[in-house]
Amino acid sequence: MFKDIKKERPVREEKKDEYESKLLDLARTSHTRAGGKRIGFRAVVVTGNRAGRVGVGVAKGIDVAQAIEKATRFSKKNLVDFPVVGETIPHEVSSKFGSAEVLLRPQRKGRGLVAGGTVRVICTLAGIKNISSKILGRTGNKLNNARATIKALKSLKSQAQSVKS
Repeated sequence: MFKDIKKERPVREEKKDEYESKLLDLARTSHTRAGGKRIGFRAVVVTGNRAGRVGVGVAKGIDVAQAIEKATRFSKKNLVDFPVVGETIPHEVSSKFGSAEVLLRPQRKGRGLVAGGTVRVICTLAGIKNISSKILGRTGNKLNNARATIKALKSLKSQAQSVKS
């Protein structure tokens, strides 16, 4: 009597995200208004594809989830491409951002990732497996250290570019 008719809907395939994100820092912020203190959150997220692309995003939000989502979106907008030669970087590079100063050195295969904190997270998500680094600045500010590391990676030149110049 009744026919079992299903309307065929187009199946929406979830696009697999090729980028991996990691929360680097989460800070509670507050500012005083006439009615009292307003509380918010600031998130710093690092996103990378483990193949020479990495980005840092910073965002504030009323709650933690909103701040993290916005920071992830911003980090995908601010992706930086840089050369990776045999799981390491082509040459030594250092960079300064604010009071944060970072030194990155290439290492031979098998040496591993000799980096601490912020630089380790960025190098892991960028796909660098053999590197030695040192945070030379006296600041412990994770955001400035991350921005200094990204600035250093931006300034890398591949072997082909250096031969042309």
